[in-house]
Order: sequence, then structure tokens, then C-alpha cells
Amino acid sequence: MSTVHLPEYWIDHLVHLPESGMGYQKVNIFLRGGTVVKDVIVLNAEECQVAEPFDASEIVDVQLAPR
Repeated sequence: MSTVHLPEYWIDHLVHLPESGMGYQKVNIFLRGGTVVKDVIVLNAEECQVAEPFDASEIVDVQLAPR
């Protein structure tokens, strides 16, 4: 498991969304080029726990994953 640190813009975005559980959010991350990284656990609105690391500068949207 790898950790990807989110840029400040996305941290501010996630801070205003509800938590999925205590101290984390489960999100889908949309990257430039159309790739979607699904069901990513984000700890404290800033650290993504992912199987395959990606370049955080490629993020175009972050949305809460459906429950």
C-alpha cells in the first residue's frame, strides 16, 4: 500500500465533505486523461491509501464514493 499526499486545494475540498467513518473518507479520484481511482481511503482529508501511486497534480475531481 502506498500513500499519496493531496495538494492543499483538495484537502480544503475534502474538509467540507462528511466523513465516511472516524477520521477517513472513502472517495473516487478522477485524473486527467479519464482514469478514475475508485474507493480510495483518505485519512484526515490529506493522505490517500492506494495500491498504485499516482501523480496528485493530475487530479481533476474528488467525490465521495457511494456507500
